[in-house]
Amino acid sequence: MGIDLVSLHWIYVCFILLILGFMIMRRDTTIICIIGIFLLSFTATSSLTGSISSVFSSFIYAITELLPTILIISIIVSMSKALITTGVNDMMISPFARFIKTPSLAYWVIGLVMMVISFFFWPSPAIALLGAVLLPVALRAGLPALGVAMAMNLFGHGIALSGDFVIQAAPKLTADAAGLPVSDVIQASIPLVITMGVVTTVTAFIFLKRDLKNGTLPVQGSPLIAAAENNERVRIPLYMRRILALFIPLLFALNVWAMFAFDLQGGDATALIGGTSLFILMIISIIGHQNKGLEKTTSYLIEGFQFGFKVFGPVIPIAAFFYLGDAGFTSIIGDFLPKGSHGIVNDLGVAISSVVPLNEQIAAVTVMTIGAITGLDGSGFSGISLVGSISQLFATAIGSGAATLTALGQIAGIWVGGGTLIPWALIPAAAICGVSPFELARRNLKPVAIGLVVTTIVAMFII
Repeated sequence: MGIDLVSLHWIYVCFILLILGFMIMRRDTTIICIIGIFLLSFTATSSLTGSISSVFSSFIYAITELLPTILIISIIVSMSKALITTGVNDMMISPFARFIKTPSLAYWVIGLVMMVISFFFWPSPAIALLGAVLLPVALRAGLPALGVAMAMNLFGHGIALSGDFVIQAAPKLTADAAGLPVSDVIQASIPLVITMGVVTTVTAFIFLKRDLKNGTLPVQGSPLIAAAENNERVRIPLYMRRILALFIPLLFALNVWAMFAFDLQGGDATALIGGTSLFILMIISIIGHQNKGLEKTTSYLIEGFQFGFKVFGPVIPIAAFFYLGDAGFTSIIGDFLPKGSHGIVNDLGVAISSVVPLNEQIAAVTVMTIGAITGLDGSGFSGISLVGSISQLFATAIGSGAATLTALGQIAGIWVGGGTLIPWALIPAAAICGVSPFELARRNLKPVAIGLVVTTIVAMFII
């Protein structure tokens, strides 16, 4: 008996709406996600035991996919705790503290620095580089940890990743699918990336300032830093703290040089930073705790991993459900989708594109919508090839605008799925800042939605 693909799509869409609704109401979604995974599996396999097993298998798949991020966050947190406990962190941030005096300056400086570094190394390693040093500075300037996470997230996973002007992984995927030169897509994306970036970050900043003034977003620090500062401080001589405060940024500067010299990007760049952070942790522990350095290194690592898995714990069930919308379906449930299927999420995009009337305005709205839908799997990259193909079809029908439509779909897919709205995709920024990824997603929702609407309108005029 063939799989009921229509029922599968309806179940997936209904549970997406349920999950989003529960998130907006600030209710936990773990049970909803587990039921959704079970129903998707049962609809596909008609096997009760297989469907129950699929719930567990989906958790394994999600943890496997998220493990590199969990590791880098845990290691960075371990290193940060050691730096704060020994007082080296205070010495490192003092130069920045003299410059960043206000919450507004902290938001824009952190965001712009994050954007520049993310253009070259992608956001996750950039967050690891910046978060541990600039977060305490921003907190002292009066910007809440949630505001710091928003700045790093919107400028890094939003502007830098959606444009991807340097590494060019995203425009190559969309350009190849659309049958266009990469340079055409990049050129067409520049005004759209600028529009999306300016509208979203300015809107987020206005909302942030308003809520700070009204008291709905109190000025509060990061639980991560507060917990580390409550630990017993270790006395290290002033001269040694100064040496370490120079030595650690030098090591990370060498990391940046190595990324350029050896063309390290994405996961390779993150791994380099993670390994360097481990060595820094060991050095700090041995110097600070001397005879107890061996044991304290392990203790810091345990604290880091406890923090990492505590932050990721609520996200794993949600990620497990959304991964079923893409390649995870075959890995978790089995090869039950019919031939020609692009995955549940991408099939939804194809279905939408096949039923809409075609003109410049409808084409722009549809491509943006499809891009956003394909981003729901939390990758941002998995569906942009489909967006490129659909953009080419629409452009052929209306007679123009292939590059602009392709760029618009790329921007929508990556802003939604690359790390500004899907909770597990924005965990790096949330975890480094010690805030809830769900709260960060809620704070980002209005600015990103407004940005997408304005950018789509601009694309209509360009087409």
